[in-house]
Amino acid sequence: MADQYAQTLDGEQPPGPGALRWDELPEGPVLVLLDQRRLPVEEAELVCTDVPALVDAIRTLAVRGAPLLGIAGAYGVALAAARGYDVAEAAALLEGARPTAVNLGHGVRRAAGAYEAAVGRGADGQQAAAAVLAEARQLHREDAEASERMARHGLALLDELLPGGSHRILTHCNTGRLVSGGEGTAFAVALAAHREGRLRKLWVDETRPLLQGARLTAYEAARNGMAYTLLTDSAAGSLFAAGEVDAVLIGADRIAADGSVANKVGSYPLAVLARYHHVPFIVVAPTTTVDPATPDGASIEVEQRSGQEVTELPAPPVPATVTGVTGLPVPRATEAGSGLSVAPVGTQAYNPAFDVTPPELVTAIVTEEGVVSPVTGAGIAELCARSRQVTIS
Repeated sequence: MADQYAQTLDGEQPPGPGALRWDELPEGPVLVLLDQRRLPVEEAELVCTDVPALVDAIRTLAVRGAPLLGIAGAYGVALAAARGYDVAEAAALLEGARPTAVNLGHGVRRAAGAYEAAVGRGADGQQAAAAVLAEARQLHREDAEASERMARHGLALLDELLPGGSHRILTHCNTGRLVSGGEGTAFAVALAAHREGRLRKLWVDETRPLLQGARLTAYEAARNGMAYTLLTDSAAGSLFAAGEVDAVLIGADRIAADGSVANKVGSYPLAVLARYHHVPFIVVAPTTTVDPATPDGASIEVEQRSGQEVTELPAPPVPATVTGVTGLPVPRATEAGSGLSVAPVGTQAYNPAFDVTPPELVTAIVTEEGVVSPVTGAGIAELCARSRQVTIS
């Protein structure tokens, strides 16, 4: 992999390595992840041989992003089945790894359902494992297809709201290939605009405290040759005031039945700014992110993360390695608590991973099934009714 991606960012570049893949090794099947904690400094792979390793990768954000978590969860169930572990126990561990991201539970339950159905038909362990893997691969394909359709719908919406092209788009966190089986959600729309010559500027929020915008979105934008500029989250207000933002595009980790949107913390302030400055605020997410069982924003469980993510700056990746199942060196992530302190020892930190934007501040929700605008409970219910992936409970 190092040879494939050890190019400079001058000229035309490949879109970057895939975020995960299933691999069959002599020692048994594994799930191989692009370790997003090490980007953009190093493109390193993390090999998961069992579900606890995958759960740790999910919790520490080696793999992240709502759609991709659903895919990873499904492959995790397949991994448990293929290696002869307790599938129900594995599914429970995976589903609880990150509570806000509804796609994770969706992928896990879908894969576990395929396993149970196969066993119910009299399949042996090997046959049931094959059925789960087929289901995970199908989910992976569906997400790639959904990404492509969201990009088309989103670009059409931008052109309708902002005739004339030359869009200046502000985005938050990371919503590209690194979170998807395809080219992403919100980032995929911006990328489609870029390819059509209609993207003037991509404004990239750094996305504190873990800098997913600075580390990951800027990385993807550079690889695709997009015109982009990085800004601190706190600078967004001045950018709106200067009239430099035409639209805000973000992803989502959960969309409630009333249209409330949970996304990376810092999204809600952007929605408030966008409303004040009469700028469209657009959410791009697959229908698997819609959760009809969550009635409203107040019902969304928001993940609270370690205060060390706020009180420390992460240490840069170092070439420390451990031996993987392949016998080759596998990069080891920096441990929590080994970063550079930016606050006095003992400082308490408030660190929610997400915030919730109410539907009245959302101009539109773009999915692979089409656009919901205005965003209302009735509109969300209609979306669910016509989707093959989301059902109303």
